[in-house]
Amino acid sequence: MAAILKNDKGVALILTITLIGLMVIMILEFSKSTRTSLYETTNFSDGIRLEAIAKSGFNCALAVLYEDDPGVDTLQDDWVTLGQYSATSSSMFDNDGNFQTEITDLSGKIQINRLIYRTGEHKGEYDQKQKDILTRLLSNPPFSMDQEKINEITDSIKDWLDEDNDQDLHGAENSYYMYLDHPYSCRNGPFESIDELLLVKGISPELLYGTGETAGLAKYLTIIQGDGRININTADRDVLASLSEDLESDSGMVDEMIAYRNDVKNLSNLNKTDWYKTATNTTSENIIDQSLIAIKSSYFEITSKGIRGDRSRTVIGDIKREGKNLTLLWWNIM
Repeated sequence: MAAILKNDKGVALILTITLIGLMVIMILEFSKSTRTSLYETTNFSDGIRLEAIAKSGFNCALAVLYEDDPGVDTLQDDWVTLGQYSATSSSMFDNDGNFQTEITDLSGKIQINRLIYRTGEHKGEYDQKQKDILTRLLSNPPFSMDQEKINEITDSIKDWLDEDNDQDLHGAENSYYMYLDHPYSCRNGPFESIDELLLVKGISPELLYGTGETAGLAKYLTIIQGDGRININTADRDVLASLSEDLESDSGMVDEMIAYRNDVKNLSNLNKTDWYKTATNTTSENIIDQSLIAIKSSYFEITSKGIRGDRSRTVIGDIKREGKNLTLLWWNIM
């Protein structure tokens, strides 16, 4: 009988220890779950604050575009320098937050979806003037491509854009893309994002985004489907050099144009598309095709980052401006 009681005491001890162990585990798991929920709640709350701050910066940018003169756009406008004043936005918030906001003129870039005609009797064919601009961009620094590579890229972009499955000489259609290791279909329609260019034959991440030391195509292209005109008051140097053979072969003329438009004394002269003649001291009508250029912008991209401590959220969106009317074409929160 004593042995049985002794064994019962041992079993009871083991059960007690087991129960205590289970309770400790349950308490630890409950504590972990509580901490996780607390962190998630805090992160969610911070995310809401950061998004609100970023949207405040976005709305501030919209207000600046609304107040801007829609008749002419230059690099002297308030929307260009908006980013310099973002640091003062911290005074608007009680939680040590601030926004960094930037407006980019998309009308100063090459409209890649305009490479072909989308309507009319030449639908699906190259718009030769737009093709020439893209070809000159690819042949000049920082890309300096040979003609064979240029043909591959331009024809492949055309095949991606046109609605048929007829492959151009150097291009690619489904007969190419569907036999890749990770197959996909050719869109046969307009690009919906710049990133989509990575799917096109011949275009690598390094070519599209640059290497850190050199710029990529993304810096010079936009997917907006405007009228194909490029604002010479705001266009990047390499885009200006792509507008004609004369500018491509004479970098000095491009330098003169940039120096002229950057001089505040010439600001009132930038409301005419032929100001470049004065800048380059020429009367020639053939330097730039007038049907390719503009002095006002209709499309902008706003990037607004809400910052609080070491955390941030970004709101990005494209805007179409028609007079005082601003239309949000696309936006995303990251």
